[in-house]
Amino acid sequence: MQKPWNIPDLPVYSLATYADGMVNMNICTYVTKVSMSPGMYVIAVYEGTKTLENISTSDIAVLQLLHEEQHGLVRLLGKKSGTVVNKEAKLSSKNHLEIWEGQKVLKNVCARILLQKTWSLTTGDHTLFAFKIIKSKSYTKEYLTTRLLSTLKIISI
Repeated sequence: MQKPWNIPDLPVYSLATYADGMVNMNICTYVTKVSMSPGMYVIAVYEGTKTLENISTSDIAVLQLLHEEQHGLVRLLGKKSGTVVNKEAKLSSKNHLEIWEGQKVLKNVCARILLQKTWSLTTGDHTLFAFKIIKSKSYTKEYLTTRLLSTLKIISI
């Protein structure tokens, strides 16, 4: 039987973080909108990651809701460490990046949200970050889910 937290079919996001003119991206499913006014998100970032390193020193990030056809990016963005692999170089070589609001982001996502960090709290093996929404843009509704990743045997839930 599944763990209770694996029962819901969750959207799959990539959080783009920035440092020294470079972008790093990870996979996030621990993402929740927590306020309508002002619009705010809370995102859990795994300890010991390049994403945590970047967002600890920067106030800006871009949350990207992945398109279901982007399931092939999950192994790079979620199963490889940005401390070992230059994800920007890998994504650039496959022409997966573009500029949005002055930031390097993935092409062909369902939605993007430009975020400004407001606070953080270390909790177990993740650090929670609260972000204020600066700008958002939606493109399509065919978003990637944890159920599809499980069906494709990319993750087990």
